[in-house]
Amino acid sequence: MTMPRVLLLLVIFNTLVVVGGTIFNYATLKSMQTGQAVLGISIGSAGSEAEEAKSEYRFFPIEKVIVSLQGESREHYFVLDLVLQADLETDPKKLEQIDPMVRNSVVAHLSAMSFEKLRGMPIPELQSALERALFDDFASKKLAMPFANVLVSKLIVQ
Repeated sequence: MTMPRVLLLLVIFNTLVVVGGTIFNYATLKSMQTGQAVLGISIGSAGSEAEEAKSEYRFFPIEKVIVSLQGESREHYFVLDLVLQADLETDPKKLEQIDPMVRNSVVAHLSAMSFEKLRGMPIPELQSALERALFDDFASKKLAMPFANVLVSKLIVQ
């Protein structure tokens, strides 16, 4: 006699859990559509539109920047593919127009390095060095920077 009562309580408990979960999921989905918090819990949709707009970027590739460096015994070639990261509002034509200047700055900066130093440099350090060189070049020419970051997408050493 106690066993059927236990089973009945388990069935009732499971039913309540399923109904409660369904109601909570429905309320959560509904709040995601309207942007309101559910039961005082913010799920990140309220106020996240401004953050999403800031986190969207436009990427402009600069492919095949070739740098020749003299090593100890022979000449070495570095081939870099770069990507400029800009805000979404940035005009793509501006990024296309600065392509030659970016190439010139990168080649000038890397050509001044030794092969061993450039070969041993980690990618994040290389990216920050290229960013500094580009920022300095743009500032010296009094030009606005239409991009925020420089990313190295490919590096080939020969």
